[in-house]
Amino acid sequence: MTILVVNLFLPYTINFEVKTNRAATQNESQVPASVVENGSQMSLLSILPSVKESTNVPSSEPKGDGCFFTNSDKIGLRIETSLLQDPSLATFVAPNEPHSPAWGDTEYFTQPPLRALERLPPASVLQRESTAEHVQQHVAQKRSEATRSRRSSNYERALKTAKWTVQPAEKGNGGLRNAIYAASQKGDLPHVTWIGTISMPTDSLDEERKAEISEKLDTDFDSLVIYPKDSDFDGHYSHFCKIILWPILHYQVPDGPKSKAYLDHSWVYYVKINELFAEKIVKNYKRGDIIWIHDYHLLLVPKLIREKLPDAQIGFFLHVAFPSSEVFRCLAFRQELLEGMLGADLIGFQTQEYCHHFLSTCNRLLRAESLSHGVQLEDRFVDVGTFPIGIDPEIFRARQADLVVHHWLGRLERKYAGKKLIVARDKLDIRGIRQKLLAFEHLLSTHPELREDVVMIQIASSADAQAELDAKIPWIVSRINTNHSTLAHQPLVYLKKDLEYRHYIALLESTDVLMVTNLREGMNLAAHEYILSQNGAYGRKKHGCVILSEFIGNAAVFDKHDFIVNPWDVRQCAEAIHRALNMSEEEKRSQWEALHDVVLQKDAKCWIQSFMTSLTRAHDQHSRQHTGSIPRLRVDELASNYRKSNQRLFVLDYEGTLTSHGTPLSASFISPRRIIDTLTDLSTMQGNTVYVMSGRTIQELDIIFSCVPGLGLIAENGCLIKHPNQEWACLAALSETSKWKDSIQKMLEYYQERLEGSTINIRDCSIFFNTTKARDRQNVARLVGECTNQLNDACRNFKVHAVLCDGGLLIESVEFDKRSAAEWIFRGLKNGTIPDFLMVAGDAREDEAVYRWANELQEHKIIPRVCTVSVSSRNTEAMTTLTQGVTGVLSTLQKLASTKAD
Repeated sequence: MTILVVNLFLPYTINFEVKTNRAATQNESQVPASVVENGSQMSLLSILPSVKESTNVPSSEPKGDGCFFTNSDKIGLRIETSLLQDPSLATFVAPNEPHSPAWGDTEYFTQPPLRALERLPPASVLQRESTAEHVQQHVAQKRSEATRSRRSSNYERALKTAKWTVQPAEKGNGGLRNAIYAASQKGDLPHVTWIGTISMPTDSLDEERKAEISEKLDTDFDSLVIYPKDSDFDGHYSHFCKIILWPILHYQVPDGPKSKAYLDHSWVYYVKINELFAEKIVKNYKRGDIIWIHDYHLLLVPKLIREKLPDAQIGFFLHVAFPSSEVFRCLAFRQELLEGMLGADLIGFQTQEYCHHFLSTCNRLLRAESLSHGVQLEDRFVDVGTFPIGIDPEIFRARQADLVVHHWLGRLERKYAGKKLIVARDKLDIRGIRQKLLAFEHLLSTHPELREDVVMIQIASSADAQAELDAKIPWIVSRINTNHSTLAHQPLVYLKKDLEYRHYIALLESTDVLMVTNLREGMNLAAHEYILSQNGAYGRKKHGCVILSEFIGNAAVFDKHDFIVNPWDVRQCAEAIHRALNMSEEEKRSQWEALHDVVLQKDAKCWIQSFMTSLTRAHDQHSRQHTGSIPRLRVDELASNYRKSNQRLFVLDYEGTLTSHGTPLSASFISPRRIIDTLTDLSTMQGNTVYVMSGRTIQELDIIFSCVPGLGLIAENGCLIKHPNQEWACLAALSETSKWKDSIQKMLEYYQERLEGSTINIRDCSIFFNTTKARDRQNVARLVGECTNQLNDACRNFKVHAVLCDGGLLIESVEFDKRSAAEWIFRGLKNGTIPDFLMVAGDAREDEAVYRWANELQEHKIIPRVCTVSVSSRNTEAMTTLTQGVTGVLSTLQKLASTKAD
């Protein structure tokens, strides 16, 4: 068995060894200026400008002269020399995607340039192709592309013959790589094969070079490469993912002319890349493989694979946040994205909040039945769960013990001796850098005594930066340093460049307060790294404090942490910093130990094991419940078991099983004579106890079955029960029911006014919102979905839920259902006699709980002969099916009624 880990970027990329002219290289942006200028990148030297001491500790700075960059020169920025012999060991050192360069750029490697893309749509959606202004822009763009093409032609020719090596990639999800690497090294995962791109433009590579790279990665690194066109990938990643999808998922609705113009244009590319991934997966899939797809770049892939591999085991995990339905519904392609995700057997999220948002969004936009643990589709069930990702403590400790880390830690402590360090590391997009700096400014203004004792270091990656934000931040930085600096002290260090990883670990270990106050994020593993870093590799313990935003996944993992703040509240954040800086050592130690325990418990290994266990269980259950794998009911065998039994119990659904479907308020109160006769024959036989369960009210059932002697009835899907020849009994307390019915009725009246012709029917234990006669048919689905979402959100404390059904919306208790009614019947049988034969027949989704109960009785050998039969074509937990529907059920019951006991 192989786990196919599908991610947009592979853990590996390619570095070419090319001799280039310095000026040409700078013009063509092949090697970034941070590497070319003075042969060094932004590092801790920027934080320590006055430190000039020499050392024998190996530096992680490049040693090239700027004209010839070898692999070992630049890879020194990323990993230790000891890892070069086995690049697979370096997969865990890549930073997370939030700090990765933009597509087509590279920080450390020599790679092909991004080929000229096809012309993007104009900035304004109202601008026509024929306008003179657009023609001039088009001509200027073509001239620029031609000039750039001439400059890069020599470089591309050099690449065709250049030597190349496989290196750990800059781009991608570092948390995922770390987790997979750690689990594989410890033997917790079977064979793993990665599928993705090599995170660089490839149009300039010929087919022979692509084949060489593919063979090398497949043979030595268990990685299957996908080669999209540069224009397709740029439209997918830089435009749809970054301009449209990423902001929506993080509660930032893109509303500019650029995003509107790019929407339809970039969606085409998003579909192309997802189809390319699906084709590669299907081509390399072997029966028994597990397909694990990751993140928002590939939301369509699960469905595309399911269509071609219906029996495949598919898991999907979303590493970022998932917004409420109010935000997600702003997407033009919302339905396609949701249906794409629902192709998986299991969908995982970082927190319960994101899980809940997804379920309510499916309920509202797809009108799918959403349960607490998944989504019920017409033909299958999709499990949904919460699996917070973590880091591997052993790998981090090994990195922390590096001599380079120890060296830079000493330099930092000498530089900032006597100072309190506050550190933050973010990307310049929607992470909340502005709010964080304003909070620090407020701290210095309200607590002037701290001005010369505190230093804040803000690291900001400028990849995909918002232009407006990129312009505002320097003004805030300048204002803080102007107003609060002294001759010997500058309170704010702002680095618009990410740090090399070992420098970053040293900075974490020396920090007193880490601020992870993002406006919205799935899970920020910097908090986990910081907590581990405070337990130093050389016996040094600092017990610093981490301040967390309440809008990121970490707040749910560290739910009892004292420093969870609203990042929009500048005053609260400032006071949290002040409180953290003035905590006693005992308080620091106590709160650190609590967080440290959580980090150790919910680590990368736990994340993978819990997801894989849930995926296997979900897939096995779905396979068993698929009607194609469930045998048909053998009536002769059923009759044989019937004859051998003395005490027999029947629990039979009414609508859809004994008679054709109807809404809960169908006016037909007369059953065909065949049904009445069959139930009469069955219920009057000695040793038989027969119950009919329905969603109808007690008044309706009394009218329908008044002429059937000795028949038991279950009304309103399990809330009310009538034992044979007895009065009705209510499982749910009517006093409790009246409390939520009044509140819900008021909410439904609002939608009743918007849907003329709809009615609200108050029943004993439930409410039915009937829309069959609503005149505005076009808006029924939208308003009912909106009503369902609102009711399920607002009425959770009442322990009721709204369920979409034929003809409207049913609001009923979640504590009482057909299963609870069946269990109550079983416990109350006369003289405590346990039946030795049980038959459950149904067709609806609410009947599944009764099938599960009956199967458990047989599994635990409480009842030796159990028959669960479904007459629907959907996946089911019933052990048998009847393809003849209502006719088949009645024929079977008539045969049993005419069978004599042995």
